[in-house]
Amino acid sequence: MPLQFSFEQKVLFKHCDPAGIAFFPRYFEMINDCVEQFFDEALGWPFEELLQNEGVPTAEISTRFLAPSRHGDRLRLLLTVTRVGRSALGYRIDATCNGAHRFEAEATLVHVDKSGTPTAWPEAIRAKLKENGS
Repeated sequence: MPLQFSFEQKVLFKHCDPAGIAFFPRYFEMINDCVEQFFDEALGWPFEELLQNEGVPTAEISTRFLAPSRHGDRLRLLLTVTRVGRSALGYRIDATCNGAHRFEAEATLVHVDKSGTPTAWPEAIRAKLKENGS
């Protein structure tokens, strides 16, 4: 089974347009919040440490918006690691509210050094990313 991480996000006023519906660019912020928590909680590598000398920029992202979310909805974002390369990480996020799908995203992160050059994952992180068979 691939490595998974669950993240809860309440749809806040700041996420919504004047009609009270989540504005689609805000979903990308939620995705990034989920990824940041994944690195902190699942990998033990919080961004405040990681970003001092390296980074994990998004190289590619594809998102499908399946149903609107409204102010006050409680979303569950399930991050699933789909592939681990030398310096790349593929993941999928499925967002639901009370079991109903709201959006899904597939993305690739690239581990880079301070100069922005792709570099291999540290062995301890690679082991954690692959520990459940990814």
